[in-house]
Amino acid sequence: MHPTTAVRFAAIAAALLTASAVNAQQTYRWIDARSGVTVISDRPPPPGTPGVTVSEGANAGEDEQRLPYAIRQASARFPVVLYTSADCGACQQARVLLNGRGVPFVEKLLTSQDELTALGRQLGGDAVLPSISVGRQSATGFTAATWNELLDFAGYPATAPYGFKPAGPPRE
Repeated sequence: MHPTTAVRFAAIAAALLTASAVNAQQTYRWIDARSGVTVISDRPPPPGTPGVTVSEGANAGEDEQRLPYAIRQASARFPVVLYTSADCGACQQARVLLNGRGVPFVEKLLTSQDELTALGRQLGGDAVLPSISVGRQSATGFTAATWNELLDFAGYPATAPYGFKPAGPPRE
């Protein structure tokens, strides 16, 4: 093997090993309290930051990277939270609407009256399930026109992109 070829081969091998080591690290995700922006970083958030999600391994953030650019931008600026209960018929319609538009969302399953009361205080009024929070805007009760207006304003597409995987059932 020629010495120049050997050096090139060694450099490529080192780059590949470094890239795989970088992919195996933790990814942190949280909402900045001052700006309201979703932060995704390989560095831990400041101590005491609430709502930190930690992803590990080579697949951390992989699903998010598969989303179209417009959806990634909208979800970074205007994260969507769906508030539901276990026996809520309109909640299924709400999930269908969000999945039909390809909106990535977090679903919070409320199980007690105290949680519902706290949600009402958070959203500024009486809480009716399902409720939605799109960035700092919110709506209580399911009205497709109102929800679509919030999602349009946030920049989410009107239909799901090709190959979009709908969100699964809520986690408790």
